[in-house]
Amino acid sequence: MPTRTPDAQPLRCAIYTRKSTAQGLEQAFNSLDAQREACLRFIQNQPGWAPCPVPYQDGGFSGSSLERPGFQSLMADLEAGVLDVVAVYKVDRLSRSLLDFARVMERFSARGVAFVSVTQNFSTADAMGLLTLNMLMSFAEFEREMITERIRDKVSAQRRKGCWTGGMVPFGYRVEQKRLVVVPEEAKWVGRLFQSYLGGMSVLDLVQTLNAEQVPFKSALKPRPDPWSKAAVIRLLRNRLYTGSISSHGSWYPGQHETLIDAATFDRVQGLLAHQSHRIKGVSRNAHYLVRGTLKCGACGAALTSASTRRRGRTYRYYRCTTREKKGKQTCPTRQFSAEALEAFVVDQLRRAIREGRISAESVAAKAERIASSVRQHHATRELLLNGQATGLSDPCLSDLEREIRSSEEEEAELRWVAGILGNFDVLWDLLSPGNQQRLVQNLVKEVVVAERDGLLRVTLRDLAA
Repeated sequence: MPTRTPDAQPLRCAIYTRKSTAQGLEQAFNSLDAQREACLRFIQNQPGWAPCPVPYQDGGFSGSSLERPGFQSLMADLEAGVLDVVAVYKVDRLSRSLLDFARVMERFSARGVAFVSVTQNFSTADAMGLLTLNMLMSFAEFEREMITERIRDKVSAQRRKGCWTGGMVPFGYRVEQKRLVVVPEEAKWVGRLFQSYLGGMSVLDLVQTLNAEQVPFKSALKPRPDPWSKAAVIRLLRNRLYTGSISSHGSWYPGQHETLIDAATFDRVQGLLAHQSHRIKGVSRNAHYLVRGTLKCGACGAALTSASTRRRGRTYRYYRCTTREKKGKQTCPTRQFSAEALEAFVVDQLRRAIREGRISAESVAAKAERIASSVRQHHATRELLLNGQATGLSDPCLSDLEREIRSSEEEEAELRWVAGILGNFDVLWDLLSPGNQQRLVQNLVKEVVVAERDGLLRVTLRDLAA
């Protein structure tokens, strides 16, 4: 246990408390208060110890994660060097994950901070204490896993009995007293969608109808003009829950909620969806596209996606607006574009930029050299760390430094490759493989905006010299 001489400054002791649920926290004296009081009594009985006035507490946060505001505040003060001891009521109040706990202990050790559990008498200063600590954490993690397993088994048993156990409430229902109850207005739309699809309407037609009628979309994170999309309608048409069933681990059981779609209708719709899916697979989306990932629609701001089709033995490649593809031509006027023509224009713009000096091999090589200089400094720091000559840096800092070195070395190599191509672009471009042509374009082009209505195609280049 850490001690101080009588004339030394008192040890600064932080008290950390945690409760997994928010239940009872509204009481005048709750579990967090009880934990803090027990820790205070322990600290007051230790000569030369003084409790920190700052409360580090997390009410309603699980110990399976370190993403807790009180804990993060504690670690920030620890890194700032204003703490000497961290006290908790029990080990599992700090963490219930053995791996997370080991990492936290490494940070404590690097800062010379002691850890104390006031109801489990041990010290982290000796081997026996560390063994005891690891044993306690193993049991804490085992207890957490057992609780998780029991909850999982309970939920599975409830679903096998047809009970609703939570999750995203499907369109057509609402939850009352933990049961799914039919919403008549939405239920009429569910039946209409299934019948309309069987009647020959496409998924896109259904999307346009729902948005035109302003049918609410309950799972939308924020309101938007046209919330329904093809993916949302397909999910609805494939949801077997509407047949009065509940799923559990891939199997379906009779549910306690009311049926909206009979099994025969549902199976017929699945057959049509499967046929449509098989037919769509004939369209290749894996062909090579030079400017994929950089294209934006000038009308609606959405990304342009790549696709291709094959007719009479020939493959036609093109780009099209994702908004128009998902929600129909009424939502965006931008039509699909020939990939060959658009890519040829972008390459011409690159040639012009190189001729005019807006992109140069020299500026890119200079940036690569600046990165190389930084890498050399990082390597020198790393050697000092490995030889024990650098102070104030711990193992986590070494790991971050090594990641930074790897990332910088990869960036430097890529820039030197780009500079080599730019030095003789006109000759080397046609010799590059399609994959390397795309790689070069991705390095040089930041964004391509296609505004069909204005007859504009704007190419924005990356500032590689910065």
